[in-house]
Amino acid sequence: MLDLCHHPMKFFLYCRKSTESEDRQVLSIESQKNELERAFGTQPGIQIVGVYEESYSAKAPGRPLFDEMLKRIERGDAQGIIAWHPDRLARNSMDGGRIIYLLDQRLLVDMKFATFTFENNPQGKFMLSIIFGYSKYYVDSLSENVKRGNRAKIERGWRPNQAPLGYKNDKESKTIVPHPEHFPTIKRLFGLALTGAYSVSELHAIVCNEWGYRTPKKKRIGGTPISVSTIYRLFSNPFYTGHFTWNGNLYPGKHEPMISMNDWRYLQTILGRPGEKKPQKHSFPYTGMMRCGMCGLMVTAEHKVNKYGSKYIYYHCTKRNTGERCVQPSLEAKKLEQQIVSFLKEISIDERISEAAIREAIKSEVAQQPDIEHISMGLKEAISDTETRLKTLTDLRVRSLIDDKEFLERRQKLLSEQAGLQEQLAKKGTGLSWFESSALLISFNNHAVSWFLRGEPQTKRLILETIGSNYVLTNKKLNIEAAKPFVLFAKSPYIFNLCGFVKDVRTLIEQGDPEIIEIIRKIKLLQEKTGAKTPHKAA
Repeated sequence: MLDLCHHPMKFFLYCRKSTESEDRQVLSIESQKNELERAFGTQPGIQIVGVYEESYSAKAPGRPLFDEMLKRIERGDAQGIIAWHPDRLARNSMDGGRIIYLLDQRLLVDMKFATFTFENNPQGKFMLSIIFGYSKYYVDSLSENVKRGNRAKIERGWRPNQAPLGYKNDKESKTIVPHPEHFPTIKRLFGLALTGAYSVSELHAIVCNEWGYRTPKKKRIGGTPISVSTIYRLFSNPFYTGHFTWNGNLYPGKHEPMISMNDWRYLQTILGRPGEKKPQKHSFPYTGMMRCGMCGLMVTAEHKVNKYGSKYIYYHCTKRNTGERCVQPSLEAKKLEQQIVSFLKEISIDERISEAAIREAIKSEVAQQPDIEHISMGLKEAISDTETRLKTLTDLRVRSLIDDKEFLERRQKLLSEQAGLQEQLAKKGTGLSWFESSALLISFNNHAVSWFLRGEPQTKRLILETIGSNYVLTNKKLNIEAAKPFVLFAKSPYIFNLCGFVKDVRTLIEQGDPEIIEIIRKIKLLQEKTGAKTPHKAA
């Protein structure tokens, strides 16, 4: 035995506190240090030769400072440990076992705690082992309770943990609700992204510079401009569709969605996600759309300046630097747009016809009501098919016929497809998809000329993409093939014209192809952004 009166025992003072819920009621590290130094620092026979302060959870081994302290004890740098409570030293079986083993080897001679009395004898080590075991049980039990609570919350349709940008955690209801200040801004950002007219860097400049948006403040964090990487994460998060992912699974949520699942999937195409075709950017509104009527090559554009310094944009065939030069003449941009406006006027309908078309649409809806039930049955079968494919996929993974990466990728794709089908099935009971889309499309057909004349280059390109296809430029004349349901209308409301128009509109919507409807929504959003108002009559 050491003579403590003449040879003080050397101790390490160890203080620890983690940021997890298990340590909410524990004193801070500074408070632990002050209390322990006051209690043991002046006692005879105790010499504190080192202080270790660590902000680290003890529920798993691997604390660097704790490991360093035990290695120094093994080397004989100290023979004792001072801590606030045994659970500051270990909350896992490995670290607790190391301390007991050091006590058995007499490398660790004594331990002192502010809230527990320890004696280095069989009874003392037995009680210390019980406390270590209880600390581990507390951590394990806490983890199970958290997991069980998360499962129950998910079953109720609520995502655990922190709400994403645009939403907030409601402390009273324990749910996620729209943030009154940030929800409208993020929803507006999604709307601009869905137009396809802006890159992510351009959206970042708009939201930060034009809108002056700053992230919400949370304690000392927040109140800063949103980053480009945050925008990418935001656009790729299915939470904004009313769903959420947890442990690789997609679940339906009860929070208010910002966009539909189909809009979100279309946005992934715009962003150019892996496996998706990314739209090309154009420096001129109509490049990449038209072909030369003589040689079939694409039509490009370039800036020209005349001898008086006036600037013009000319569109011409790309066959100019490949040997033989195309003889087709160039066409000035203003004259090209005049031809587009003439075409838009040919396919536009006035208010009398548009009102009649809506009435005809209502009659068509009543007459074809039984089709809704048939379509709903088809959607239910498709949903059932995705469930079967999910079970088959799981069976393939259990039998090790596919690896984890392929399993997760294919499952996520199936879950996304299933969510889109369920969304379509939910809409069938309301009838809103058909009537709202019809009204939007008819309104666009009625006002396309005014929107084109007032629109920015992005808007003009989107309008041209919507109303036609097969654009051929020959002898300075642009030929456009009208796309359904944009047919060349006579200026009188013949019933067969209206019936054909309504049939085309309904077929377009019921086929589930969102392309034209989504583009029209984009054009409308661009009109709202630029402040252009929809006139009462088409120009």
